[in-house]
Order: sequence, then structure tokens, then C-alpha cells
Amino acid sequence: MHPSIHEKAPGKCPICGMDLVPVKPERALSDSTNIGQSQGREFSIPVERQQRIGVVYAEVQPKRIRFDIRAVGTLEADQGQIFECVARVDGYIEGLQVTSPGERVTGGQPLMTIYSPDLRAPQQELINLLKAEAGGSAPPASMDPLIDLARRRLQFLNVGDSEISELERTGQPTDRLLFRSPGDGVVSEAPMKVGMGVRRGDKLMTVVNLSRLWLWANFYENEIELLREGLPVTVILPAFPGRKFAGQIGAINPSIDPVRGTTLVRVDVPNQDRKLRPGMYVNVIVNIDAGAALAIPFDSVLPTGSRMLVFVDKGSGKLEPRFVQVGRQFVDSADPNQERYYQLTAGLRQGERIVSGANFLIDAEAQIQGVLKDFGETSTIRAER
Repeated sequence: MHPSIHEKAPGKCPICGMDLVPVKPERALSDSTNIGQSQGREFSIPVERQQRIGVVYAEVQPKRIRFDIRAVGTLEADQGQIFECVARVDGYIEGLQVTSPGERVTGGQPLMTIYSPDLRAPQQELINLLKAEAGGSAPPASMDPLIDLARRRLQFLNVGDSEISELERTGQPTDRLLFRSPGDGVVSEAPMKVGMGVRRGDKLMTVVNLSRLWLWANFYENEIELLREGLPVTVILPAFPGRKFAGQIGAINPSIDPVRGTTLVRVDVPNQDRKLRPGMYVNVIVNIDAGAALAIPFDSVLPTGSRMLVFVDKGSGKLEPRFVQVGRQFVDSADPNQERYYQLTAGLRQGERIVSGANFLIDAEAQIQGVLKDFGETSTIRAER
């Protein structure tokens, strides 16, 4: 327990009162210790004593490496579902059918009425072409492309199909444009007021379809290699405690923020019930399945600065200290006990037994017996099954 205490004769530790253990001379440590090979020393702790101090062993075995990556982010509107209603004629607002942000609209629903003399000339052109076709003054084959072009010119001015059909039926041009919603959604901006003048290019209204949102989350650069497009994502919001939303990765930004060491990942989140709103703060959970690999319990490893140390069971109470290399630390997301593990990359083979409990007591015994002195630098061999 207290390796700093040394006595020349048997007795008890003045700190904890435990019996002092005689130090047995061991073989000198090899100058060239290798990861995964014998470190040149073994030491003995009687099995009965191991039982008293609570030593627990674990066997090196393949384990399914499943863990969660967590991140935070915010919701935004899908840029492909934002409809900017822009004036394409000069005039003024004669009437508003939709007046404020937050109102729900459907595709083709009237939003406002615009008075504009600019409409008369293209409407009259279509009427003249239709009359020429009906009068037989020109072959139909030559008139059809001109009539289609006149219709498209009106459509470019935001004249709806129903208004064009009515114009063709009545032959009466009008100065009034009934501006309709380009799609289903919610009005997010409505800057226009009755009587305001408008010019070509002015924003009249913004309609946003919220049936699907974008979630932008920051992931660390060492996590990017584990992510891919199409990977399922769980979304949790403080606004909806106890509820989870599903999404999937839609895009991964190719650049890394050099200051924070993160990159932006876009998650596409369905929002059919319209509960989610742009600007909401969210927590993101990505479940990673990295396949099967050798793993050892987190508590079986003792950090010794730049290296990791384990104690290997050699049988009959003998233990061997050995340096190992480990990869990612993980908690098996499917494990109800939520025990922590290290992915093993070098140093142990499948089936070997290592100490996974009371490691610090074993370390103290090793210090007392002098087996951890002068551990040299190590080279690497890979973990083998």
C-alpha cells in the first residue's frame, strides 16, 4: 500500500498497519522492452493475498465497438425551401391578402394585389397573337411558338396560370396583378404595406416551407472520419424534454476551423408536424458501430505518463507488467451497465488475462518489489487475436 516504507526486519506498516512484505530479488529489466513482449520481470503475489485485496481479472476478447458521439447545434430553414417573393414589375401595393409573419399559406394562395401599368403591353401582345391565330392570317405552326413565348413572358412577370387563362377567355387586359404564393409554408417576412410603391427586384414577402429543417452541428476533427452522409442521427431539444427526433447526415463541410478544431456537419431533420423551428438549440447524438476489435476494461489500464501499463496474469500468483497501446475509449451503447473500455491496438493477445480490479494495490506491490524501475522505451507490435 505504501511503497515508500522500507524496513530491514519484519513488522507492520506505520501508516496503515498492514504486514510488511519481504522484497524478493528479481531478474534485471531488459534495456529494450517491447510492447506486447515480456518486460523482463515478473513478480509474485500469493493467490490468497490477491483475494484479500480484491484483485479481479478480465480476459482479452473481441468486443463490438459501439459508442455515441455527441455534439450541439442549431436548427435552420432548408435553403431549398425558402421562397423569396420578388417584384418583377413597377407599381404599388393595392391590397394585402396576407399581412404578417407567422401566417400559413398554401401554394397558389393570393398574397397581395399589385397595380402596375407594365402588365398591359405583354397582355395585349398575347391577345393579338391569339386573334391572329383565330383569324387564320398566319399558319398555326408558326403561331404556336409565338403564343407560348408570350405566355412565358407573362409568367416571368408573376402572372398566374389562372389569370392567363382568364385573359385568353375574355381578351381584356388588366393593370392589376394578383400575386400568389409560390409554395406551401409559413410567412417569415412581410415588409409591404398597402399603398407602398414597388420596383422591380423589391422583396415583397418571404415564405418558408418548414417540413424539413437543416441542423448545423460542430464535430471535432478526430470524429470526422467516423461520420458519413446518410448516417442516422438522434436529435434532442431542451424545448421538448423526453422526446427524440430522427435525422440523418446530409453533408459534411470539407474544411476544419483552425481555432476550434471542429467542422460543420449538416443534418437533415424531417418536421412534418411543424414542432421544430429555426433557431432552436439542439443536442445531437450519433451512434457509431466501428465493428469488432480487441478491447480491455478501462479500469485495467494504468497511465504512466506517455504510456499505458497493464498487469498480465502468468498463473500461480505471478504477474507481469506490460506496456500496451490503446485506441479510442468507448462505452458500449448497447451495454445496460455502461462499462467503459479501451480499444486495444498493441501489446496483448486474445485470451490473455489481465488485472481489471485493485490495479493500484498491484502497482504498489510492484513498486515494493522493484519490478517497475527503469522501464525503457518501447517499440510497437500490433494486437493479435
